[in-house]
Amino acid sequence: MRRREMIVLLGAAGFARPLDAHAAQTTMPIVGFLHSGSLSGRETQVAAFREGLAESGYIEGKNVVIEYRWAEGHYDLLPALMADLIRRQVAVIAASPLPSALVAKHATTTIPIVFMAGDDPIKHGLAASLSHPGGNATGVSLLTAGLNGKRLGVLHELAPKASLIAFLVNPNNPNIATQSSEVQEAANTVGIRIEVLQASTETEIDAAFTALAGRGAGAFILGPDPFFFNRRQQLVALAARYAVPAIYEVREFVEAGGLVNYGANLTEALRQVGLYAGKVLNGVKPADLPVVQPTRFELVINLKTAKALGLTVPPILLAQADDVIE
Repeated sequence: MRRREMIVLLGAAGFARPLDAHAAQTTMPIVGFLHSGSLSGRETQVAAFREGLAESGYIEGKNVVIEYRWAEGHYDLLPALMADLIRRQVAVIAASPLPSALVAKHATTTIPIVFMAGDDPIKHGLAASLSHPGGNATGVSLLTAGLNGKRLGVLHELAPKASLIAFLVNPNNPNIATQSSEVQEAANTVGIRIEVLQASTETEIDAAFTALAGRGAGAFILGPDPFFFNRRQQLVALAARYAVPAIYEVREFVEAGGLVNYGANLTEALRQVGLYAGKVLNGVKPADLPVVQPTRFELVINLKTAKALGLTVPPILLAQADDVIE
């Protein structure tokens, strides 16, 4: 069996379901859960999704069935996984993040979709407006792409001598143009040069760090992407090996040993997706549910990593931190 075929089967399998799952599906509504990444490291987020459903009165295995589909970072598999969910006659689709949401939106105009997306959902055609999304989709917009300028500012405070900063992106991410332009614009205002590097495989991540070191980059920003989340241990280890300060999208990187992150809380975002999915099951139309945006963003700093890199964290930055790992 080829690797891609195996991934599709694993993605379709999702979590192991009880033997009577088929019988349960005949009497319970089915929620399709489509994700561009993998389950590994996202267990807490998926639990939050189920908590959101429970807040709307739906408990997995009791009165609702969840069909999980994971692309494992292979975005080209998403259409097949989505088609399988449609064949399962799901009542609503929870699609996360943006690559999954776009595939879901392209595949159906009738099945309700609750998305979690980092970039502007209006720009990508997921919603007509934030307050009145219209159509069959609504969800959560994390504004992650819009935060890259802020991440550059935080990184500049931690590594003020870095005149060249690398920006690592996944070329398969539909946000890449927006992300790159935002970082470049922010860099221009403070006189920093930006080197955009691309990686969509483990080998390319290794090569990107080799290029980063060869070009003398003094720090790097990691572009938001589920593929990178799946490879966070590799990325954090390489940042340590090359002794380069780095800023990430979410706190899970910092908990794995990364230096700092600034961004939305993915666990809370998935809880909101579950809550909205439950509202749809209760009869609310996606068009009537406004797109939710974060009310706050997390700044988490790993002091142990800062010390290993020989960095002094400015007191004002420590005061602003939501969490400090020592």
